[in-house]
Amino acid sequence: MVSSTPCFVLSAAQILSRVDELSDILETCVNNGASVSFMSPFNRDKSRPFWLDVAQSVTRGERIVLGAEDAQGALVGAVQLILNQPENQPHLADVAKLLVHTSARRGGVARKLMSELESCAREQGKTLLVLDTATGSGAELFYHNCGWQKVGVIPDYAKMPDGTLTGTTLFYKYL
Repeated sequence: MVSSTPCFVLSAAQILSRVDELSDILETCVNNGASVSFMSPFNRDKSRPFWLDVAQSVTRGERIVLGAEDAQGALVGAVQLILNQPENQPHLADVAKLLVHTSARRGGVARKLMSELESCAREQGKTLLVLDTATGSGAELFYHNCGWQKVGVIPDYAKMPDGTLTGTTLFYKYL
């Protein structure tokens, strides 16, 4: 049930202690075609170092990571709020790596994570959020449905995990 999906901030220590769960989520997303910076085949050799770097970034105060658990307490989703911005952009944060395990999709986890992320951003004094996503993806429609404003599309911006080029759609949201 959507309303019972607990979302919470993950400390660096929690990221390290739950790195296998986070890696499973990331690997499942990438290996099922999500365009989140990685190529197939994707496995623990790539996912684990990614999460270890994220934990270090959290320690430095550069980002906040939110996690979502299922009813059994297993992590099923995560999203990141990138706080580390240039001096002239203290009001801005980037949203990155909204990930929901395929077993938990279509149950409101992503929407809950984004709602919690927006609350965290407000608490950090952020008034403008930006993100990009693969053009034509389900994520593009999701962000639109969550009230994000489309800026435009950059064609052939990145490769999908299978190597095909895709555009990226840029979005923003005022808080």
